[in-house]
Amino acid sequence: MENHHFLNAQRTIALIDVNNFYVSCERSFNPTLKSRPVVVLSNNDGCVISRSNEAKALGIKMGAPWFKCQDLVKKHQITGLSSNYALYADMSNRVMTILSDFSPNQEVYSIDECFLDLTGFEKKNLVEYGQQMRARILKWTGLPVCVGVGSTKTLAKLANHIAKKQAQFNGVCDLNQLSEGALKDVFSLLDVGEVWGVGRKLAIKLKALGIHTVLDLKQADSEYLRQQFSVVMEKTVRELNGTACMALEEIVPPRKQILSSRSFGHPVRDFNSLAESITLYMSRAAEKLRSQQSLANVVQVYIRTSPFKLDEPQYGNGITIPLPTPTDDTRQLVKIALWALKRLYQPNFNYAKAGVCLGELIPRASAQFDLFASGQSSSRSTKLMSTMDCINAKMGRESIKLASEGFARPWKMKQGNKSPNYTTHWDQIPIASKN
Repeated sequence: MENHHFLNAQRTIALIDVNNFYVSCERSFNPTLKSRPVVVLSNNDGCVISRSNEAKALGIKMGAPWFKCQDLVKKHQITGLSSNYALYADMSNRVMTILSDFSPNQEVYSIDECFLDLTGFEKKNLVEYGQQMRARILKWTGLPVCVGVGSTKTLAKLANHIAKKQAQFNGVCDLNQLSEGALKDVFSLLDVGEVWGVGRKLAIKLKALGIHTVLDLKQADSEYLRQQFSVVMEKTVRELNGTACMALEEIVPPRKQILSSRSFGHPVRDFNSLAESITLYMSRAAEKLRSQQSLANVVQVYIRTSPFKLDEPQYGNGITIPLPTPTDDTRQLVKIALWALKRLYQPNFNYAKAGVCLGELIPRASAQFDLFASGQSSSRSTKLMSTMDCINAKMGRESIKLASEGFARPWKMKQGNKSPNYTTHWDQIPIASKN
């Protein structure tokens, strides 16, 4: 649900972004990583998904396959860490909670970014206010952030980029305080690809039209660009000129579908291991489904071999199953998913990935059930799922789970260099040295 308050009036929006978020989370609990080249890797330690500034300077690219970086790793002693999603999610929650004290209107945009509506705060020095945000987050979490301020979300996002890349702003850039001449000077030096929503592919097309910088895009004919691209591009130009076209979403809209999938750490050939993975993924998806108070009408299941191992037999298949009655019951959803897996599974293949998807989601409050249906929509089912979620939230994920999820999980993803769960596991809380 969007908040249209101030949408058509002059607004002041701040975008706060944690610098190199995953790497910064690791450094917050391991000071020996500071000032060293560090990267965090994707599932199964496959690709680079977060880089320290030192790693960027050495030429490590975002998304680069880790095995292709080994020459640079050995030469410059680059540290590669496995993803620690529990740590990152918890640190994100802490940052967003801190920022909620600085404005009553907040949109959590991603795990490491949020918008704050500072309209009405203009009597404050917003650069100083931004520095207060940075200081408090650094003191309470150890995470470095930058703050960008503008009259629209697009300008706030651009201001954040400037604050991060240009040292003279010291981590906080308020475009509303710059004169028109100063804005032109800043925008004329920024590549058009730095604008939120433009990116590399659209930047190439814009440059073919003679639009090379942010200033060029700001001064372009928005109606013409709408004809050449879409209404989104027109809104981007309008936002660069200070006309707000995007409101803050203070309440995150429910997902329209929920996907849960992983690549395996080792090839899987037997049905039972595939069944364990499908059960786990469906359990995670069902938990997310309940957290947003939704029910699923459709279940999708797929399995496939690795498309990169062309010397091995290839197979991939999926199936979509409409449900007779919408549900959020893990037991029912897993039962349906395993029924689908039996029809998909073919022996003698090295399976590399499996996944499930819940679709055609509807709000639980507005669901209409079959009068003669039983089990999945009953009060007993709802209470059981609620109890299971509460226990897992309090005692730790998978404190209670379906037995078909398995225990050994030889197929689980590789995490060869994962840091401890410093903030989410009692046995892994860091201990201060007496020395």
